[in-house]
This record gives sequence, C-alpha cells and structure tokens, in this order.
Amino acid sequence: MIAIDWNKVDELLEAGCDGTQIAAYLGCHPETLYDRCKDEQKTDFSDYKAQKRAKGDSALLTAQFDAAVKDKDRAMLIWLGKQRLGQADKSQSDINIPQLKPVFITKDGQTK
Repeated sequence: MIAIDWNKVDELLEAGCDGTQIAAYLGCHPETLYDRCKDEQKTDFSDYKAQKRAKGDSALLTAQFDAAVKDKDRAMLIWLGKQRLGQADKSQSDINIPQLKPVFITKDGQTK
C-alpha cells in the first residue's frame, strides 16, 4: 500500500493542482487518492480539495496585497485596483465625423 503524504497533498492543492496531477506526483491512480481521502481524511476529495484550494487562494491574495500596499509595487497596485475595485484606464476619444449628404446617381450617370 502506497503511503500518502497528506502534507504534500495539501501543499499541491494549495498551489492549484488537481487530483489527477497529485496522483501522478504520488505515483498512484487518482481513484486510490480519492478513496484514501475518504478513509484517512473522512471527507470526499472534492470537499478536501476545495478547502485547501481556498487556503492557497487566500495566501496568494494576501501576498499580492502585501506586495501592493506594503512594498508599494505600482504595477500590483494598479492591477489590484482594476481587479477588485473595477478601476480602468481612462480613455477618451473625441472623434468628429462630418455629416455626409446622400448622393443619387440617375440611370444616365448624372448625380443629384
């Protein structure tokens, strides 16, 4: 029976890996990982994955926020402003298109 390092599984899930990728890393079939999760972690793998993924997402957001606010990273400040606050680059276009008058061509080639 293959030993599953749940600390490593947690780390990989937090990084965004899915069950198939983790099973390949561990050298087992995905169903083995899912079954062992039920037995050893007392939950479905999808629930376990969601919990660990959320922890990774919060760590990533915290790191981005710290880079923007604490480290004063201008690019990260701008990016987070766009993502979280709905800010956008201001663009203004004043295009004046003159009003055109229709031209009618008669059968004999004359214009009106």
